[in-house]
Amino acid sequence: MIEITQNITGAKVQSPEEQPAAQTPPVDESVNLNEKTKRPEMLVGSTYKIKPPVSDHALYITINDILLNQGSAQEIRRPFEIFVNSKNMEFYSWIVALTRVISAVFRKGGDCTFLVEELKAVFDPKGGYYQRGTGIFMPSVVAEIGHIIETHLKTLDMLPASEIDTHQQAYIEQKKAQQKQAAAEQAKADSSNENSVFPSTASSCNKCHQKAVVLLDGCATCLNCGDSKCG
Repeated sequence: MIEITQNITGAKVQSPEEQPAAQTPPVDESVNLNEKTKRPEMLVGSTYKIKPPVSDHALYITINDILLNQGSAQEIRRPFEIFVNSKNMEFYSWIVALTRVISAVFRKGGDCTFLVEELKAVFDPKGGYYQRGTGIFMPSVVAEIGHIIETHLKTLDMLPASEIDTHQQAYIEQKKAQQKQAAAEQAKADSSNENSVFPSTASSCNKCHQKAVVLLDGCATCLNCGDSKCG
């Protein structure tokens, strides 16, 4: 409230031009991905290779991303389309259908992370397999495609990165080292057998420790030192 302490000698009506402009809230001009978003001439993407043991040929999964609000503080990168290529024509029909549906979900915008769990939950009635290199069980080829999409969404910060407990990580590293050592020993043994003059079916001798024991006339005999169970 303003107190007037002097006599009023005149009055003037303020014109609209002299009135202070009303402050309007800033308009959010950021663009979000939706069905009306047109595909640019060029998209940047990533290609992933998988080689499931149920297929004679590898599958190449390409996920292309669209860059929205380029150069602004609201710049984001979102998946726009997916393609799966392979020489194996056995998967052609359902792969075409799957990629079209996934691409449609990508282009619709919004949360598309639900695709990961849906695809990973698809089981092959013939049984699954273990992924090469990681030892992770894959219930189907579709589930492995779901894992690829999960990996890609993590690179775009659309899914949180997987965190492995310290003890669990140490256990995994220990098992990897054991498997690596066992594989090296097996390869060494196989190489030794290939260079051996004794049959590959020969067993180890308790006397000379060479894999040279075979059955001769029904008696286990070492071809290296002559030791025989029959005396």
